[in-house]
Amino acid sequence: MRLSNFLIENIKPIVQEWESFARTLPIAGKPLDAEALRDHAERMLRAIATDLNTEQSAEQQIEKSHGHGPSDTDSAAKSHAVGRLMTGFSINQVVAEFRALRASVMRLWMKQAKQDESFEVDVIRFNEAIDQALVESIASYTETVQASHNIFLGVLGHDLRAPLSAILLSAERLLRTDALGTKATKAAAQVHTSVGRASAIVGDLLDFTRAQLGPGIPVHRTLINIAPVCERIVDECRAVHPDANLILNSTGNVEGRFDSARLEQVFSNLIGNALQHGKATSPVKITLGTKGDSLEFRVHNRGNAIPSERLPALFNPMGQYCLQDTQDRGPQASLGLGLYIAAQIVAAHDGVIEVTSDEKRGTEFVVNIPFAEKDAV
Repeated sequence: MRLSNFLIENIKPIVQEWESFARTLPIAGKPLDAEALRDHAERMLRAIATDLNTEQSAEQQIEKSHGHGPSDTDSAAKSHAVGRLMTGFSINQVVAEFRALRASVMRLWMKQAKQDESFEVDVIRFNEAIDQALVESIASYTETVQASHNIFLGVLGHDLRAPLSAILLSAERLLRTDALGTKATKAAAQVHTSVGRASAIVGDLLDFTRAQLGPGIPVHRTLINIAPVCERIVDECRAVHPDANLILNSTGNVEGRFDSARLEQVFSNLIGNALQHGKATSPVKITLGTKGDSLEFRVHNRGNAIPSERLPALFNPMGQYCLQDTQDRGPQASLGLGLYIAAQIVAAHDGVIEVTSDEKRGTEFVVNIPFAEKDAV
Protein backbone atom coordinates (compact mmCIF):
# COMPACT_ATOMS: atom_id res chain seq x y z
CA MET A 1 0.00 0.00 0.00
CA ARG A 2 1.32 3.43 -0.93
CA LEU A 3 1.86 5.77 2.00
CA SER A 4 -0.66 8.34 0.71
CA ASN A 5 -3.43 5.73 0.76
CA PHE A 6 -2.30 4.46 4.14
CA LEU A 7 -2.56 7.96 5.64
CA ILE A 8 -6.13 8.45 4.45
CA GLU A 9 -7.28 5.01 5.59
CA ASN A 10 -5.55 5.16 8.99
CA ILE A 11 -6.00 8.76 10.07
CA LYS A 12 -7.94 7.79 13.20
CA PRO A 13 -5.31 5.48 14.81
CA ILE A 14 -2.47 7.84 13.81
CA VAL A 15 -4.19 10.84 15.37
CA GLN A 16 -5.08 8.82 18.47
CA GLU A 17 -1.44 7.85 19.00
CA TRP A 18 -0.32 11.44 18.43
CA GLU A 19 -2.93 12.75 20.86
CA SER A 20 -1.78 10.28 23.51
CA PHE A 21 1.80 11.51 23.15
CA ALA A 22 0.74 15.18 23.31
CA ARG A 23 -0.98 14.57 26.62
CA THR A 24 2.30 13.37 28.16
CA LEU A 25 3.95 16.77 27.60
CA PRO A 26 4.02 18.97 30.74
CA ILE A 27 2.61 22.44 30.03
CA ALA A 28 1.79 25.54 32.04
CA GLY A 29 -1.50 26.31 30.35
CA LYS A 30 -4.66 24.44 29.45
CA PRO A 31 -4.09 21.60 26.93
CA LEU A 32 -5.49 21.96 23.43
CA ASP A 33 -8.83 20.17 23.47
CA ALA A 34 -9.02 16.80 21.72
CA GLU A 35 -11.34 18.06 18.98
CA ALA A 36 -9.00 20.89 17.98
CA LEU A 37 -5.96 18.61 18.16
CA ARG A 38 -7.57 15.99 15.94
CA ASP A 39 -8.76 18.61 13.49
CA HIS A 40 -5.23 20.00 13.06
CA ALA A 41 -3.70 16.54 12.77
CA GLU A 42 -6.26 15.32 10.24
CA ARG A 43 -5.88 18.43 8.08
CA MET A 44 -2.09 18.05 8.11
CA LEU A 45 -2.22 14.33 7.26
CA ARG A 46 -4.66 14.90 4.42
CA ALA A 47 -2.49 17.72 3.07
CA ILE A 48 0.56 15.42 3.24
CA ALA A 49 -1.35 12.63 1.47
CA THR A 50 -2.30 15.06 -1.30
CA ASP A 51 1.31 16.21 -1.53
CA LEU A 52 2.53 12.60 -1.86
CA ASN A 53 0.23 12.12 -4.84
CA THR A 54 1.43 15.30 -6.54
CA GLU A 55 4.15 15.18 -9.16
CA GLN A 56 7.40 16.74 -7.98
CA SER A 57 10.47 17.81 -9.93
CA ALA A 58 14.03 17.36 -8.71
CA GLU A 59 14.26 21.12 -8.09
CA GLN A 60 11.04 21.11 -6.07
CA GLN A 61 12.35 18.18 -4.04
CA ILE A 62 15.51 20.09 -3.16
CA GLU A 63 13.49 23.16 -2.19
CA LYS A 64 11.23 21.14 0.08
CA SER A 65 14.17 19.36 1.69
CA HIS A 66 15.36 22.84 2.73
CA GLY A 67 11.94 23.78 4.08
CA HIS A 68 11.23 26.16 1.18
CA GLY A 69 8.28 24.41 -0.37
CA PRO A 70 5.00 26.16 -1.22
CA SER A 71 3.30 27.39 1.95
CA ASP A 72 -0.41 27.65 2.68
CA THR A 73 -1.16 30.97 4.40
CA ASP A 74 -3.75 29.23 6.60
CA SER A 75 -2.24 25.78 6.90
CA ALA A 76 -3.11 23.37 9.70
CA ALA A 77 0.54 23.46 10.81
CA LYS A 78 0.38 27.23 11.32
CA SER A 79 -2.96 27.06 13.14
CA HIS A 80 -1.68 24.25 15.33
CA ALA A 81 1.41 26.24 16.33
CA VAL A 82 -0.61 29.30 17.36
CA GLY A 83 -3.06 27.10 19.26
CA ARG A 84 -0.19 25.43 21.09
CA LEU A 85 1.35 28.79 21.96
CA MET A 86 -1.94 30.03 23.41
CA THR A 87 -2.23 26.91 25.58
CA GLY A 88 1.28 27.14 27.01
CA PHE A 89 3.35 24.78 24.86
CA SER A 90 7.01 25.69 24.31
CA ILE A 91 8.53 25.63 20.84
CA ASN A 92 10.50 22.52 21.84
CA GLN A 93 7.26 20.74 22.74
CA VAL A 94 5.71 21.67 19.39
CA VAL A 95 8.76 20.23 17.62
CA ALA A 96 8.47 17.09 19.76
CA GLU A 97 4.88 16.66 18.59
CA PHE A 98 5.94 16.67 14.94
CA ARG A 99 8.68 14.17 15.71
CA ALA A 100 6.07 11.98 17.37
CA LEU A 101 3.73 12.32 14.39
CA ARG A 102 6.51 11.26 12.04
CA ALA A 103 7.38 8.29 14.26
CA SER A 104 3.74 7.22 14.63
CA VAL A 105 3.12 7.18 10.89
CA MET A 106 6.32 5.30 10.09
CA ARG A 107 5.79 2.75 12.85
CA LEU A 108 2.23 1.96 11.80
CA TRP A 109 2.98 1.98 8.08
CA MET A 110 6.06 -0.25 8.36
CA LYS A 111 3.86 -3.07 9.61
CA GLN A 112 2.28 -3.41 6.17
CA ALA A 113 4.55 -1.55 3.75
CA LYS A 114 6.34 -3.46 1.02
CA GLN A 115 10.01 -2.81 0.42
CA ASP A 116 9.56 -2.07 -3.30
CA GLU A 117 10.70 0.79 -5.51
CA SER A 118 7.97 3.09 -4.27
CA PHE A 119 8.91 2.58 -0.61
CA GLU A 120 12.01 4.79 -0.64
CA VAL A 121 10.24 7.49 -2.66
CA ASP A 122 7.32 7.55 -0.22
CA VAL A 123 9.64 7.79 2.80
CA ILE A 124 11.58 10.68 1.28
CA ARG A 125 8.46 12.54 0.19
CA PHE A 126 6.78 12.02 3.57
CA ASN A 127 9.82 13.34 5.47
CA GLU A 128 9.95 16.37 3.18
CA ALA A 129 6.25 17.07 3.81
CA ILE A 130 6.65 16.72 7.59
CA ASP A 131 9.70 19.01 7.52
CA GLN A 132 7.74 21.60 5.52
CA ALA A 133 4.87 21.46 8.03
CA LEU A 134 7.38 21.82 10.86
CA VAL A 135 8.99 24.86 9.23
CA GLU A 136 5.57 26.50 8.81
CA SER A 137 4.66 25.70 12.40
CA ILE A 138 7.90 27.09 13.87
CA ALA A 139 7.65 30.25 11.74
CA SER A 140 4.04 30.82 12.82
CA TYR A 141 4.91 30.20 16.49
CA THR A 142 7.90 32.55 16.54
CA GLU A 143 6.12 35.31 14.57
CA THR A 144 3.22 35.22 17.01
CA VAL A 145 5.58 35.33 20.00
CA GLN A 146 7.47 38.28 18.51
CA ALA A 147 4.28 40.17 17.73
CA SER A 148 2.91 39.62 21.24
CA HIS A 149 6.19 40.78 22.80
CA ASN A 150 6.22 43.93 20.68
CA ILE A 151 2.61 44.73 21.49
CA PHE A 152 3.32 44.24 25.19
CA LEU A 153 6.33 46.57 25.03
CA GLY A 154 4.30 49.17 23.16
CA VAL A 155 1.47 49.08 25.69
CA LEU A 156 3.93 49.16 28.59
CA GLY A 157 5.82 52.15 27.19
CA HIS A 158 2.60 54.01 26.39
CA ASP A 159 1.11 53.42 29.84
CA LEU A 160 4.30 54.46 31.63
CA ARG A 161 4.49 57.83 29.89
CA ALA A 162 1.57 59.42 31.73
CA PRO A 163 2.73 58.75 35.34
CA LEU A 164 6.32 59.62 34.47
CA SER A 165 5.23 62.91 32.93
CA ALA A 166 3.21 63.71 36.05
CA ILE A 167 6.20 63.02 38.32
CA LEU A 168 8.50 65.06 36.08
CA LEU A 169 6.09 68.01 36.07
CA SER A 170 5.74 67.87 39.87
CA ALA A 171 9.52 67.80 40.30
CA GLU A 172 9.87 70.83 38.00
CA ARG A 173 7.29 72.75 40.05
CA LEU A 174 9.11 71.92 43.26
CA LEU A 175 12.40 73.13 41.81
CA ARG A 176 10.83 76.46 40.81
CA THR A 177 9.58 77.22 44.33
CA ASP A 178 11.64 79.11 46.91
CA ALA A 179 9.98 77.43 49.89
CA LEU A 180 12.16 74.30 49.79
CA GLY A 181 15.23 73.89 51.93
CA THR A 182 18.59 72.72 50.64
CA LYS A 183 17.95 69.03 51.27
CA ALA A 184 14.47 69.10 49.74
CA THR A 185 15.75 70.95 46.67
CA LYS A 186 18.51 68.40 46.25
CA ALA A 187 16.00 65.56 46.56
CA ALA A 188 13.66 67.19 44.01
CA ALA A 189 16.58 67.63 41.61
CA GLN A 190 17.48 63.97 41.98
CA VAL A 191 13.87 62.95 41.31
CA HIS A 192 13.79 65.18 38.22
CA THR A 193 17.04 63.70 36.89
CA SER A 194 16.01 60.10 37.53
CA VAL A 195 12.55 60.50 36.02
CA GLY A 196 14.09 62.23 33.00
CA ARG A 197 16.33 59.20 32.52
CA ALA A 198 13.37 56.85 32.93
CA SER A 199 11.39 58.86 30.37
CA ALA A 200 14.28 58.57 27.91
CA ILE A 201 14.30 54.78 28.40
CA VAL A 202 10.54 54.64 27.79
CA GLY A 203 11.04 56.73 24.65
CA ASP A 204 13.65 54.26 23.42
CA LEU A 205 11.29 51.41 24.21
CA LEU A 206 8.49 52.97 22.15
CA ASP A 207 10.84 53.70 19.25
CA PHE A 208 12.06 50.11 19.35
CA THR A 209 8.48 48.84 19.27
CA ARG A 210 7.56 51.11 16.36
CA ALA A 211 10.57 49.86 14.42
CA GLN A 212 9.63 46.22 15.09
CA LEU A 213 5.88 46.45 14.45
CA GLY A 214 5.73 48.80 11.48
CA PRO A 215 7.77 49.90 8.48
CA GLY A 216 10.29 51.60 10.77
CA ILE A 217 10.52 54.69 12.96
CA PRO A 218 8.33 57.42 11.43
CA VAL A 219 9.99 60.70 10.43
CA HIS A 220 8.33 64.02 9.64
CA ARG A 221 10.59 66.08 7.41
CA THR A 222 10.66 69.85 7.26
CA LEU A 223 13.09 72.21 5.54
CA ILE A 224 15.65 73.10 8.20
CA ASN A 225 19.26 74.07 8.73
CA ILE A 226 20.46 71.19 10.87
CA ALA A 227 23.64 72.96 12.09
CA PRO A 228 21.97 74.83 15.02
CA VAL A 229 20.30 71.57 16.06
CA CYS A 230 23.65 69.80 16.23
CA GLU A 231 25.23 72.74 18.07
CA ARG A 232 22.46 72.68 20.68
CA ILE A 233 22.96 68.96 21.32
CA VAL A 234 26.72 69.47 21.69
CA ASP A 235 26.10 72.29 24.20
CA GLU A 236 23.74 70.05 26.18
CA CYS A 237 26.37 67.28 26.25
CA ARG A 238 28.95 69.79 27.48
CA ALA A 239 26.61 70.81 30.30
CA VAL A 240 26.08 67.19 31.35
CA HIS A 241 29.79 66.32 30.95
CA PRO A 242 31.64 69.52 32.00
CA ASP A 243 35.01 67.76 32.09
CA ALA A 244 34.72 66.36 28.56
CA ASN A 245 36.50 67.96 25.61
CA LEU A 246 33.96 68.19 22.79
CA ILE A 247 35.22 69.71 19.53
CA LEU A 248 32.58 70.60 16.93
CA ASN A 249 33.52 71.50 13.37
CA SER A 250 30.52 72.52 11.27
CA THR A 251 31.08 73.52 7.63
CA GLY A 252 29.08 74.01 4.45
CA ASN A 253 25.37 74.45 3.81
CA VAL A 254 23.55 71.73 5.74
CA GLU A 255 20.01 72.84 5.01
CA GLY A 256 17.66 70.10 3.89
CA ARG A 257 14.44 68.26 4.60
CA PHE A 258 15.04 66.45 7.88
CA ASP A 259 13.16 65.42 10.99
CA SER A 260 14.87 67.73 13.46
CA ALA A 261 13.70 65.93 16.62
CA ARG A 262 14.76 62.55 15.27
CA LEU A 263 18.20 63.75 14.20
CA GLU A 264 18.61 65.21 17.68
CA GLN A 265 18.30 61.62 18.91
CA VAL A 266 20.97 60.49 16.45
CA PHE A 267 23.38 63.26 17.46
CA SER A 268 22.75 62.71 21.17
CA ASN A 269 23.09 58.91 20.98
CA LEU A 270 26.33 58.94 19.00
CA ILE A 271 27.96 61.71 21.03
CA GLY A 272 26.82 60.11 24.29
CA ASN A 273 28.20 56.77 23.13
CA ALA A 274 31.57 58.39 22.37
CA LEU A 275 31.66 60.07 25.79
CA GLN A 276 30.75 56.84 27.55
CA HIS A 277 33.28 54.59 25.82
CA GLY A 278 36.02 57.05 24.83
CA LYS A 279 39.18 57.87 26.74
CA ALA A 280 38.43 60.66 29.24
CA THR A 281 41.68 62.49 28.45
CA SER A 282 41.09 62.53 24.69
CA PRO A 283 38.72 64.85 22.84
CA VAL A 284 35.55 63.75 21.11
CA LYS A 285 35.62 65.25 17.64
CA ILE A 286 32.29 66.00 15.96
CA THR A 287 32.13 66.98 12.30
CA LEU A 288 29.03 68.20 10.48
CA GLY A 289 29.20 68.98 6.80
CA THR A 290 28.38 67.74 3.33
CA LYS A 291 29.60 64.93 1.09
CA GLY A 292 28.27 65.13 -2.44
CA ASP A 293 24.50 65.41 -2.20
CA SER A 294 24.39 64.17 1.39
CA LEU A 295 24.61 65.49 4.90
CA GLU A 296 27.60 63.94 6.66
CA PHE A 297 27.91 63.66 10.43
CA ARG A 298 30.99 62.15 12.09
CA VAL A 299 31.80 61.37 15.72
CA HIS A 300 35.33 60.28 16.57
CA ASN A 301 36.81 59.25 19.91
CA ARG A 302 39.92 57.57 21.27
CA GLY A 303 39.81 54.63 23.62
CA ASN A 304 39.57 50.87 23.60
CA ALA A 305 38.76 49.66 20.10
CA ILE A 306 35.50 47.83 19.52
CA PRO A 307 36.38 44.14 19.00
CA SER A 308 35.91 43.13 15.37
CA GLU A 309 33.52 40.33 16.32
CA ARG A 310 31.19 42.88 17.91
CA LEU A 311 30.98 45.23 14.95
CA PRO A 312 28.37 43.20 12.99
CA ALA A 313 26.02 43.25 16.00
CA LEU A 314 26.62 46.87 16.98
CA PHE A 315 23.30 48.13 15.59
CA ASN A 316 21.38 44.99 16.58
CA PRO A 317 19.50 45.52 19.88
CA MET A 318 19.65 41.85 20.88
CA GLY A 319 23.30 41.60 19.89
CA GLN A 320 24.10 44.68 21.96
CA TYR A 321 22.32 43.26 25.00
CA CYS A 322 24.03 39.87 24.75
CA LEU A 323 27.51 41.27 24.07
CA GLN A 324 27.62 43.91 26.80
CA ASP A 325 29.33 42.66 29.92
CA THR A 326 27.06 42.12 32.88
CA GLN A 327 29.26 44.24 35.13
CA ASP A 328 28.77 47.20 32.79
CA ARG A 329 25.07 47.36 33.63
CA GLY A 330 24.91 49.59 36.66
CA PRO A 331 21.79 51.20 38.07
CA GLN A 332 22.00 54.02 35.50
CA ALA A 333 22.40 51.72 32.48
CA SER A 334 19.99 52.14 29.59
CA LEU A 335 18.33 49.41 27.54
CA GLY A 336 21.22 49.52 25.07
CA LEU A 337 18.91 50.60 22.25
CA GLY A 338 20.63 53.90 21.40
CA LEU A 339 22.68 52.73 18.44
CA TYR A 340 19.83 50.60 17.10
CA ILE A 341 17.43 53.54 17.23
CA ALA A 342 20.02 55.86 15.66
CA ALA A 343 20.44 53.39 12.79
CA GLN A 344 16.67 53.11 12.32
CA ILE A 345 16.25 56.90 12.22
CA VAL A 346 19.06 57.22 9.68
CA ALA A 347 17.48 54.46 7.57
CA ALA A 348 14.12 56.25 7.74
CA HIS A 349 15.91 59.27 6.22
CA ASP A 350 17.17 56.99 3.39
CA GLY A 351 20.67 57.26 4.86
CA VAL A 352 23.38 54.92 6.11
CA ILE A 353 25.42 54.72 9.29
CA GLU A 354 28.82 53.05 9.47
CA VAL A 355 31.50 52.51 12.09
CA THR A 356 35.23 51.84 12.03
CA SER A 357 37.32 51.06 15.08
CA ASP A 358 40.92 50.11 15.82
CA GLU A 359 43.51 50.93 18.47
CA LYS A 360 45.57 53.17 16.19
CA ARG A 361 42.89 55.36 14.59
CA GLY A 362 40.24 55.20 17.31
CA THR A 363 36.48 54.75 16.80
CA GLU A 364 34.45 56.76 14.34
CA PHE A 365 30.75 56.68 13.48
CA VAL A 366 29.81 58.18 10.12
CA VAL A 367 26.26 59.11 9.11
CA ASN A 368 25.33 60.03 5.55
CA ILE A 369 21.81 61.25 4.74
CA PRO A 370 20.81 62.49 1.27
CA PHE A 371 19.43 66.03 1.18
CA ALA A 372 16.71 64.97 -1.27
CA GLU A 373 13.96 62.50 -0.33
CA LYS A 374 13.71 59.43 -2.55
CA ASP A 375 10.06 60.03 -3.42
CA ALA A 376 10.79 63.66 -4.19
CA VAL A 377 13.54 62.97 -6.71
